[in-house]
Amino acid sequence: MSNKLSPIINPEELLKISSSSIVLIDARGGINAEENYTKEHLKGARYVDLNRDLAAVEKDPANGGRHPLPSLQKFSEILSKLGIKPSSHVIVYDDKNGSNAASRFWWMLRSIGHENVQVLNGGLQAVLKIGFPVSSQIETFKRTENYPITEWQLGLVTIDDVETARNNDEFIVIDVRDKNRFDGLTEPLDLIAGHIPGAINVPFSENLDENGFYHDAETLHKKYSQILGNTKPENTIVHCGSGITACHTLLAMDYAGITIPKLYVGSWSEWSRNDREMTTKENN
Repeated sequence: MSNKLSPIINPEELLKISSSSIVLIDARGGINAEENYTKEHLKGARYVDLNRDLAAVEKDPANGGRHPLPSLQKFSEILSKLGIKPSSHVIVYDDKNGSNAASRFWWMLRSIGHENVQVLNGGLQAVLKIGFPVSSQIETFKRTENYPITEWQLGLVTIDDVETARNNDEFIVIDVRDKNRFDGLTEPLDLIAGHIPGAINVPFSENLDENGFYHDAETLHKKYSQILGNTKPENTIVHCGSGITACHTLLAMDYAGITIPKLYVGSWSEWSRNDREMTTKENN
């Protein structure tokens, strides 16, 4: 395993860290996310909004999905507003065991070359249980200069790339949505139920144990090494509904010491809105 900073941090570790040495980010989701943050958040945490800050949701979902990445310039400005600079140690949490915007924010930071970022294992609920101080006060902090960003450095693929990959035995396409959505039995968010033909289903929830914490690195390494087999990391594509929970699996693989695969941001939300082949369990 590498000696680099672990992509996850346990609640007990966070409790021991001086608040002045980190930038703590609250990335909880849901329609009342910011209101809930205002009512109570981890002391010192700065709020980031999935739809407003970490995506460009004003675009047509058929072109990039429900949560396409924001422009590099916009992301640079968001980091500036949050007081994040290249030297910052960023720790991010959400209220979904790190499976929602926390892992997305982690991926975005890592993809611009920011290595010093971690996701809180177990999320908000886990650290509250051990007595991390909370606040309802407005957090004040200094804005920094715009973060220097040149490109997304981690692998990204387009809908056409996925079309090519799904028909190539040297590639593997992983869908991390829950099994019922993959099988086409239910679809709570997008217009059509089903999955991309040729994709395999590895639900992101399997990255977690019964208490909502990531399985240990060795367990995850064994799991994903068996799934990937001889497939090269650059030939591995991970997606979900709109490029959010897929990042949970990318984080799990990084934690396991596996090279981070490519992300299909558009995911099912884009694929299902275009004239592309689709299938369900019944059709397989």
